[in-house]
Amino acid sequence: MRVIRYQGPALHEAFPVPLVLPACLQNHFCFPLCKAEPRTIISRSMAMQANKPVPAPGFSNVNYTPGNEVPCALGTYQADVTGAGGYFQVQPMGVPAGLAVPPIQNQPIVKEGTIWMPVPPPLPNCPPGLEYLTQIDQILIHQQIELLEILTGFETNNKYEIKNTLGQRVYFAAEDNDCCTRNCCGPSRPFTIRIIDNLGHEVITLQRPLRCSSCCFPCCLQELEVQAPPGTPVGYVVQNWHPCLPKFTIQNEKRMDILKIVGPCVVCSCCEDIHFEVKSVDETASVGRISKQWTGFLKEAFTDADNFGITFPMDLDVKMKAVMIGACFLIDFMFFEHAGDNQQRTGVWQ
Repeated sequence: MRVIRYQGPALHEAFPVPLVLPACLQNHFCFPLCKAEPRTIISRSMAMQANKPVPAPGFSNVNYTPGNEVPCALGTYQADVTGAGGYFQVQPMGVPAGLAVPPIQNQPIVKEGTIWMPVPPPLPNCPPGLEYLTQIDQILIHQQIELLEILTGFETNNKYEIKNTLGQRVYFAAEDNDCCTRNCCGPSRPFTIRIIDNLGHEVITLQRPLRCSSCCFPCCLQELEVQAPPGTPVGYVVQNWHPCLPKFTIQNEKRMDILKIVGPCVVCSCCEDIHFEVKSVDETASVGRISKQWTGFLKEAFTDADNFGITFPMDLDVKMKAVMIGACFLIDFMFFEHAGDNQQRTGVWQ
């Protein structure tokens, strides 16, 4: 059999259309590239647009020029061809054109004029809502001033703002009590304080039963239960008997002693803060502090709205941080609830 070898140009250059040979001639000719994969034939207009860059996904303007694209809210791109009057900013320096800038995460949340702390991601083995406490080592508790209570002396439910050092609200706490209990039992009243986060979820519940607080009754001293989430105890604050000093023990959910709180002999001062030291169980090492902050003559004399500061180690268990918050509320009710009148206690002997 004689084989004729073709010496001309390649078929895709010699013929404008694909060449199909009869089956009887396919074995007698050997063409270059005849067995190769088929190539795409483009027109002149398509070739003229070959060097024009393709718009990025989501970019609707086909007449854009490179460099005009900027990220929009959904990660797509839009061209700013209006100059200084456009609504979008220029592509940030150091970011290649065509790449979206990721949005900044965990921005503060503004609700009804109040700046809330950003919502942290959920963590394993952490009660829901306590993730905020993993990111802070100091919190501020500000009691809100009740105008009705100032004018009439009628005891109302206490409300507190719990903030971080940046002034962002972490939690909001509100006392849940009836009118008769508030005005008949005074600062020794039993209460339930509900603490909610910025999503409106109740994350911590504080329950205080009716107890005595004087050193004359050592068998019936103060106690506070901390639940997180509500219905699940995570710790307790128990008052310890001492003839002169206010002392408390922070316990876990199994009633095991974890920390101690020791206050001053005279729980009263002028123009300075009052500190309750948080120590180890053997009281040899200082762990943190609960401080009643001085708020000025007018506020101290005419209101019982107090400010507190709590410091604790960053790596302290979040459950124990929640119990320390409960201890701060218990201290407030025991010693500073009647700061605006002559019934304020100055020690455990009263």
